[in-house]
Amino acid sequence: MLQQYKHILVAVDGSYEAEIAFKKAIAVAQRNDAELLLVHIVDTRAFQNVSSFDSAMVEQVTAAAKKTMADYVQTAEDAGLKNVSYTIEYGAPKTVIARDIPKERNIDLIMIGATGLNAVERLLIGSVTAYVTREAPCDVLVVRTDLENKPVLATTKKPSPDNEQ
Repeated sequence: MLQQYKHILVAVDGSYEAEIAFKKAIAVAQRNDAELLLVHIVDTRAFQNVSSFDSAMVEQVTAAAKKTMADYVQTAEDAGLKNVSYTIEYGAPKTVIARDIPKERNIDLIMIGATGLNAVERLLIGSVTAYVTREAPCDVLVVRTDLENKPVLATTKKPSPDNEQ
């Protein structure tokens, strides 16, 4: 029996690894004629340590996320996808991606970039990717290679304005 996914979630956070996962998710959604749901999580725990917490900060982050997500949707639609949407959620990325959204939206595949954390960082703060692979109620595809199937973590990151030639 051929597995066909109908509701694909891809987590995007602005990282290089998430960008590659997004590009591969477009291809998987095309092959499966599936809905693609783009998810961005605003980690509200980051705001808890700000002594002068201001709701304007959350509004700024949300506005920037909306613009970014609209650009992602446009890219997916330009690639030929017809059923693309996004959601911006607030909370702990691990649980929102692994548990909340899959249950609410009937997700059958989560695509997520491999972590860029080193071993010490994973030990101290944990990896969203590792948590999602353990706790999700559906299949999880961890994207470890770029579009040419070369390891993402071994490839050169996107050029920054500082190191462009």
